[in-house]
Amino acid sequence: MLDRKIYQLCTEGREVSIFLRDQQRWIEDARIVTLEGDLVTIRYETEEEEEICSWEEMVRIESIGAVTQKLASVPRINTEILVADECPEAEQINPKYPESDRDVNNNNK
Repeated sequence: MLDRKIYQLCTEGREVSIFLRDQQRWIEDARIVTLEGDLVTIRYETEEEEEICSWEEMVRIESIGAVTQKLASVPRINTEILVADECPEAEQINPKYPESDRDVNNNNK
């Protein structure tokens, strides 16, 4: 099952984080390059002493304890969330009507 998911992530080219069980460490922001038999080739970068180093490692599938991928991210700075004009008002995060109108509408249900 894990090998099928790894193959899917390899073909999609998504960034993933991989936990290597035998080394007890996470490899973050990596790309799975190839899957051949039980060997997985992973590429990632690290920053060491103001240098960016690119790495490529081959690990066995049984060494992989977990694979995670980021689904979404939101900046922490206070920014306005963009809403498409064609988005129905009921599905908008910040509806255009005031809070008091929303409370009246919810109480009528």
